Amino acid sequence: MSEKTPHILVVDDNAEIRDLLSKYLTRNALRATTAASGADARKVLAASAIDLIVLDIMMPGEDGLSVCRHVRETSDTPIILLTAVAEDTDRIIGLEMGADDYLTKPFNPRELLARIKAVLRRANSLPRPTAAEETAEETVIRFGDWLLRVDRRELEDAEGRLISLSTAEFALIKAFTDHPRMVLSRDQLLDLTQGRAANVFDRSIDNQVSRLRKKIEPDPKTPTLIKTVWGGGYMLSVGVERHPERRGG
Repeated sequence: MSEKTPHILVVDDNAEIRDLLSKYLTRNALRATTAASGADARKVLAASAIDLIVLDIMMPGEDGLSVCRHVRETSDTPIILLTAVAEDTDRIIGLEMGADDYLTKPFNPRELLARIKAVLRRANSLPRPTAAEETAEETVIRFGDWLLRVDRRELEDAEGRLISLSTAEFALIKAFTDHPRMVLSRDQLLDLTQGRAANVFDRSIDNQVSRLRKKIEPDPKTPTLIKTVWGGGYMLSVGVERHPERRGG
């Protein structure tokens, strides 16, 4: 297989499940590596480039939640949890830790394959961070007549008046200014503003954009800054300037 073929790590203490999934994923044009424990999974992750992890929660020794926490501390590798029916609490904790999806045992391998492809598509569709975003300590972002002070989470208008922003509104305007003049789909905006806590079916982005427009657009009904791209999503239509903030003293 090509090196570009997605490499899946299957972590489960059940040898039958590991073997079944490894063979099934390989037959469906994916590379598969297996691990029987959390310790084995850590070794594979340290030695190989893994594109997605299928991770059983209930394992002897180090459990799947501990592995999930370790992965999230060191990378953004997507994770699909395998859970038993009675493990609702663990499933919720896993999602809060940063898992991307879950599947309840017993499951059909075809459903797992569909979820793997969906999670990989979603992860790969996110725009690459800009150089400024990667060095994200820039403190002042200017767009149009607006000034966003990132460290303070303050938005100033042309007259220097502060406009209050909710946490969601700040995350949204930061996503737009990190990717100016780029069409961002609703799913991309959900990922950029809410990360793995986002609900795939959440359409709150539309409401958040509407509220943000009321604060920054001269005429919210005819927006000129945050434009709707029909069939695509939304786009910040102006360029962005970034500057380090000069502090007194």
